[in-house]
Amino acid sequence: MDISEIRKLIRLVQQSDVTEIEVTEGESTVRISRQGMAAAPMMAQQPAMMAAAPVMAAPAQQATAAEAPPVEEDTENVVTSPMVGTFYAASSPDDDPFVSAGTSVKKGDVLCIVEAMKLMNEIEAEYDGTVEKVLVKNAEPLEYGQPLFVITPA
Repeated sequence: MDISEIRKLIRLVQQSDVTEIEVTEGESTVRISRQGMAAAPMMAQQPAMMAAAPVMAAPAQQATAAEAPPVEEDTENVVTSPMVGTFYAASSPDDDPFVSAGTSVKKGDVLCIVEAMKLMNEIEAEYDGTVEKVLVKNAEPLEYGQPLFVITPA
């Protein structure tokens, strides 16, 4: 199950009166439950799988919102963080970044890695295009929904 399918499940729970949903696909199981007013998605996984564990950020985002660079009004071209974690531009400190401004990407290309709860989650391009801006620095902490990249569709 990929991150876009997990996002759809999160939206389904947020937009309905459903308080919990569990989906099993192959060996992976995803359980998303809403507790009170805030949704708290959780994901169970098999030991051999590297899967994302989306976490909703607290409503109050103090200094990070003020420090974030301004983003264009067109939010459709902005790739946001699907979880709270740490941004990594490359798979190791010695490697070149996956993408930089001006890089052409295809759907499915790895843009970055977000480390969350000791899991390295690859964030992939959802469409073909060109990276216009990288909005975060390497090893910077991320909030849920924080803008990461601006990608102009091809």
